[in-house]
Amino acid sequence: MNDLIIRFATTDEIPDLLAFWARAAEGTSITDDPAGVARLLARDPEALLVAERDGAPVGTVIAGWDGWRASLYRLAVDPDHRRQGIGAALLAAAEERFAALGGRRADAMVLERNEAGKRTWDAAGYHREDRWRRWVKPLVE
Repeated sequence: MNDLIIRFATTDEIPDLLAFWARAAEGTSITDDPAGVARLLARDPEALLVAERDGAPVGTVIAGWDGWRASLYRLAVDPDHRRQGIGAALLAAAEERFAALGGRRADAMVLERNEAGKRTWDAAGYHREDRWRRWVKPLVE
C-alpha cells in the first residue's frame, strides 16, 4: 500500500474517470457524463478523490460536502486491484476531509444488489439505516 497515492481529480482526466467508472463502478447515474463531473469539480475541486498506483487510477470516491451533510458516492476500485485496502484508504481520506470541514456523519449511497460493496461499507464501519428511503425526481429527461 505504500505505493498508493490519493489525490484530487482534475478536469482534464474526466473522460478517463468516466471510462474507469464504466469498468469498475456498480451501476450508473444521471450525472455520469463530462458535464456532470465538470460541475462537481467546479463547485468543489476536492470532492472527487482518486487512488492512483503507478500513474493509473485504481479507485475513486466522491466525498461531497454541502456545508451540512457529508455524502459519499462512486466508491469504485478497479476489479484487478480489489481486496488490497484501496477502498478503505479512500474512505479514510474522505472521512478526514469531512472531519476537517466540520462533518459529523457520513452518508453513503449503496445499490441494494451490490453485495461486494455492502461488505466493503460494513468493514469500514458503516451500517444500513432501514428507517430511511431515498426519494428521487429527475429534473431532466
